[in-house]
Amino acid sequence: MNEEIRALEPKQLWNKFADLNAVPRPSKKEERVIEFIKMFGNDLGLETLVDEVGNVIIRKPATPGMENKKPIVLQSHLDMVHQKNSDSNFDFENQGIDMHVEGDWVKAKGTTLGADNGLGVATMMAILESNKIEHPELEALFTVDEETGMTGAMGLKPGLLKGDILLNLDTEEDDEIGIGCAGGVDITAKRTYKEEPVPENSVPYKIVVKGLKGGHSGMDIIKGLGNANKLMNRVLFGGFEKFGLRLSLINGGGLRNAIPRESEAVVTVDEIQKKDFLDETGKLIQEIQQEYKSLEPKLNIEISETHLPKKVMEVGVQELLVKALYAAHNGVYRMSPEIEGLVETSNNVARVEVENGEIEILCLTRSSVESSKNDLANSIRSGFEMAGFEVELSGAYPGWAPNKDSAILKVLDSLYQKMNGQKAEVAACHAGLECGILGHEYPEMDMISFGPTIRGAHSPDERASISSAQKYWDFVLEVLKNIPEKE
Repeated sequence: MNEEIRALEPKQLWNKFADLNAVPRPSKKEERVIEFIKMFGNDLGLETLVDEVGNVIIRKPATPGMENKKPIVLQSHLDMVHQKNSDSNFDFENQGIDMHVEGDWVKAKGTTLGADNGLGVATMMAILESNKIEHPELEALFTVDEETGMTGAMGLKPGLLKGDILLNLDTEEDDEIGIGCAGGVDITAKRTYKEEPVPENSVPYKIVVKGLKGGHSGMDIIKGLGNANKLMNRVLFGGFEKFGLRLSLINGGGLRNAIPRESEAVVTVDEIQKKDFLDETGKLIQEIQQEYKSLEPKLNIEISETHLPKKVMEVGVQELLVKALYAAHNGVYRMSPEIEGLVETSNNVARVEVENGEIEILCLTRSSVESSKNDLANSIRSGFEMAGFEVELSGAYPGWAPNKDSAILKVLDSLYQKMNGQKAEVAACHAGLECGILGHEYPEMDMISFGPTIRGAHSPDERASISSAQKYWDFVLEVLKNIPEKE
């Protein structure tokens, strides 16, 4: 219950998070939360504006004694990833998030929590509302649509922001200071196919892949977790090659930035092949589960008889589809040769939809190196085009190049060590932060990213650490006090 959340410390942060999570805010559907933040700023009597794409900017003067500090921009995104378990009937467009406490974690019931990036938004709201928190002149930039295209950051006009330093509050490890991130590009492959009558003497089956962990397609891609679309395709490929399996429907995955956890397909096989198909596919499933036993202990692939479909896909296109999906790279493509442990380039085969004569496949390719991003995107595009797909590359956004000489980095690095008795990890990440886009329009702005510990972002397992939120909050307050003076 949200009252349970409101009792947590620091109360300023958790109360604002509870207020925010009562407002529906899935990506592309942010109208209510934009109005909510706009009213929040107006009610405080602060200068508040909404730009053409829906970003909200609230300006607040420096507190007494802080007027000589450099002006800052606090930045977080309003939208949240809307993922839920298959057995949940939650309506992201009309319901607030149902939260609860479990040990040191705040969680949601069967859905994403929205701590990404709601805790950053709540931080900014608490600072704007407070009359006691010391800070320099600030602009609070609440961007929209970060999770599905970064259109808010890309639509922000140059010259609108006045700050010298940007504090992005979208990092998900409280011992990490972010100084760089990956760029990305969306890949969409489409084609049509002819539907044919179901062959005589066919037995229909539903195949379901479920129980995978899922997660953030950037931050979690290095873990080698199972991708429901790729695992489903292994089963379909084997059934087609050995037993003439015919495909009627696929519904797999969801958002581009979430590693797909579930996939469902409807297929048929000739009755003569029924026993051999079930036996051989059962062996394949056991092999897959053995491969993933340590990473995905709850992986389950079920095959059950179902209703006979009305149509199946023509054989030629079906062969091209399963082979193109097999060839499409998924996961880490290249590790960074400069930064140890950093994924440089990756791809997520995020969504596969087959129904009523149409195929659509969605991928998200990420890289901190523009040429490597283009290389992988072109490789994936080529495979689908050879299979007769029309492929569109869209929504490209730049990465954020690390600056180890950053003045604000030196401030945060020193403060963290002083407050915690150890150094923070200064790192670039394989997620798509908005700093790369904002830095393109504001090249002189010094940028840094940090935040509280969040686990399982972009999945219904998302959870936020309560103890980390307190640590992070204390750090934020010290950072605000120690902003460098104007030159």
